[in-house]
Amino acid sequence: MISRISDLKNHVNEEVTIQGWMYNKRGSGKIYFLQLRDGSGTAQGIVEASSASPKLLEAAEKLTAESSVKVTGQVSQHPRDPSAFELHITDIEIVQLCQDEYPISKKEHGIDFLLDNRHLWLRSAKEWAVQKVRNTIINATYEYLNGEGFTKIDAPILTPNACEGTTELFEIDYFDLGKAYLSQSGQLYLEAVIFSLGRVFDFGPVFRAEKSKTRRHLTEFWMMDAEAAFVEHEENMKIQEELVSFIVKSVLEKNKKELEILERNIEPLTKIEAPFIRKTHAEVVTELREMGSDIKENHDLGGDDETLLTKKYDKPIFVEKYPAEVKAFYMKRDPQDPSRALCNDLLAPEGYGEVIGGSQREDDYDELLKRIREHKLPEDAFKWYLDLRKYGSVPHSGFGFGLERLVAWICGLDHVRSTIPFPRTIYRLTP
Repeated sequence: MISRISDLKNHVNEEVTIQGWMYNKRGSGKIYFLQLRDGSGTAQGIVEASSASPKLLEAAEKLTAESSVKVTGQVSQHPRDPSAFELHITDIEIVQLCQDEYPISKKEHGIDFLLDNRHLWLRSAKEWAVQKVRNTIINATYEYLNGEGFTKIDAPILTPNACEGTTELFEIDYFDLGKAYLSQSGQLYLEAVIFSLGRVFDFGPVFRAEKSKTRRHLTEFWMMDAEAAFVEHEENMKIQEELVSFIVKSVLEKNKKELEILERNIEPLTKIEAPFIRKTHAEVVTELREMGSDIKENHDLGGDDETLLTKKYDKPIFVEKYPAEVKAFYMKRDPQDPSRALCNDLLAPEGYGEVIGGSQREDDYDELLKRIREHKLPEDAFKWYLDLRKYGSVPHSGFGFGLERLVAWICGLDHVRSTIPFPRTIYRLTP
């Protein structure tokens, strides 16, 4: 019977075959302990000389790290760990024996070496765990949004214009039609679709050409953008906090083993429940100044400011109503204070900072045209976007999260480059 390691618990005292790789081996002569993995999990395989055939012992002796194998044996519960199961091996079929020494050993390796060998580094237990958590976050996002009436749509990656100007985008020549850009967000296109489907979201790769060198930035990353008709600023934040709470709860329920491998302290994650902390930009500026920041009243929060603030609290923080002058043209102004935008950033605790940006969108044609002109954006390129305010305009809002930032926070990682299988930064395009 072919089985996956994750299913061994269902086959105690049965003989099964698992197909995978040997990533470590202990013992010699009388007994061998083979550490095996198959993508679904890890298990120990035991070969004892007292009961093994000469052929089986020979196979166990010659196995090297990362050799691919088919291993048959009887399943038993691990004597010291009731949640683990092991195989008492009766047969080993070597699929491919590694002929060269595996380059990633147990010794310490520098980050450049590991990134140069990312195609192999992904096999390590911690990198495996990160990708499993990433998968849970993606699936939880779909589950929550589908349950709230959102429809998944696909916004284009090639666009004729940008959401917020073109200075931070990759520009390409698009046949005979002129310039095109790799998208930094599907937001504008999602706004068009709400007039058909009401609530929509997309989830895909986006690109940012700014030369950022921080631990929070990648050149290519994955964004989830959501837009909803008849949703205003307060309800928009409520959807965000419920989504994040649902995601964290899902990871805690489904990725206990992975979080253990990552040595993630889960106590802070158990506190992630709605409602979150809410503060205005003005309140945060005052608070940050008292903490030693030199932030100005009309400035956006910098990375250091976010770190300072989010190390103070054990729950995510909504910072809302930023100065309109530092935010995007499409954000609706606060009717109580037109110098402020009806927007929010959601900051993750433990120093991780911004993971979500959202706002109510400007739904008035004349006001939106005015903002486009103030930002010196090409009116022709946004004609279709302005049309949305001419034919059945409604109050609407949206937000987007950076998947890699969520993964970094929930996994407790220092840098977003470890959250994506093959990171792209200003210094790295390979492997």
